[in-house]
Amino acid sequence: MASIRRTLSPVPRPGSTMNGEVSPAASPLSKSSPCTNSYTPTGALMSSFGSLDYAIYKVQTFVVGLLSRRSSRSLERSKLKGLIWRRALLQFVFCFVLGVFIGLTPLLNLSTNFISKHQALSFEVLPEENARSYDVSRNVTSTTEDAPIIDNSTSEPNLVDVELKEETAYNVPFNQSLDQELMVSHKLLIIVTPTEVRPFQAYYLNRLAYALELVPSPLLWIVVEMNSQSVETADILRRTGVMYRHLVCTRNLTEVKEKNVHLRNVAVSHIETHHLDGIVYFADEYNIYSADVFEQMRQISRFGTWIVARLAENNRKVILQGPICNGSQVIGWHTEGRAKRFQRFYAEISGFAFNSTILWDPKRWHLPTLEPIRQSDTARASSQVSTFIEQMVEDESQMEGLPMNCSRIMVWQFNTEILYPYPHEWLVKNYLSTSTSVG
Repeated sequence: MASIRRTLSPVPRPGSTMNGEVSPAASPLSKSSPCTNSYTPTGALMSSFGSLDYAIYKVQTFVVGLLSRRSSRSLERSKLKGLIWRRALLQFVFCFVLGVFIGLTPLLNLSTNFISKHQALSFEVLPEENARSYDVSRNVTSTTEDAPIIDNSTSEPNLVDVELKEETAYNVPFNQSLDQELMVSHKLLIIVTPTEVRPFQAYYLNRLAYALELVPSPLLWIVVEMNSQSVETADILRRTGVMYRHLVCTRNLTEVKEKNVHLRNVAVSHIETHHLDGIVYFADEYNIYSADVFEQMRQISRFGTWIVARLAENNRKVILQGPICNGSQVIGWHTEGRAKRFQRFYAEISGFAFNSTILWDPKRWHLPTLEPIRQSDTARASSQVSTFIEQMVEDESQMEGLPMNCSRIMVWQFNTEILYPYPHEWLVKNYLSTSTSVG
């Protein structure tokens, strides 16, 4: 079998001899040669540049080297960007926590300051200048009981409410107990006093004004006269340091049986028309009042009552009129005389006070709204107070006995005009002329 052998030129290997000479390096076309990049003879290099394969090989190595450099640069850039984002995120979290802490610090300071102020407020007595900050003179004229009231004053009718809102807005309570204490201490007292010009009027009104001046604000004194505003009454009211409203009821005196009943009804109508929110109390000018009675009134939620002491005409005994209490619950009444045994409630006109919202918001207290609440002059004099109270409460369960157990007398009826009549022979002109002649 014939064999065909392809004769190839021998490829010298490194270290082999050819024609008795040692070859210095392998052929540049040999891929297995480890010395291709390290050393190439000058003759072989000149021959390899003419080869296309060698040029392609050089291009490939250049491209690979270039791509490897770019990939390393992109990795370094990605790592640098990651570090920048982490630092920015840490700085944002730190600034956020610091801002929250700084924002909460003033709230903590306000709460601590309010606690200290409230504790100091409970033991602090207001000076006289602050007590008169609500004092505003009022002149009001009314033609009839139910007619609209004409207010001649320049100040706002709800000045007291505005001042109270500003005070409570500054001292914001942080729980319900403090809120209730502030509302009770700042509840408006509406004191109603009928009066007329007579010898003892200046004595009575000034004495009552001094008592009301000691009561913490807010307090509104409603003084009612018959027919017109007298100069004497207006002058006395202007000299007092109490905020007041001067009302007038013009009714035919021939139709009036009980003058004070109509005067009180004018004040009640005024409260109902202007929606005055507070505690209403009928304070007759000839009574003597303890300061405790006005403090106790601010605790009334609906209707409160207490004992009134009255000196008998013979000046030998004291008669008590008012409730008998078990705690703050009314369980009975002090009675005097057979004529008063047939009335429902045995209370004096100065022995109770009530929430003014009963007059202009009866639905809140579940009362019928057919007729306005007024004092009747057609009823017997002994039962006029009882018929008026019956329009506001159903029974003793809706009353509050003040103070606890009704154990203290806070109002005394002492009518000087009845016990010690004014002598008609006391004339101012004669007194002045006598004193002048003597001097």
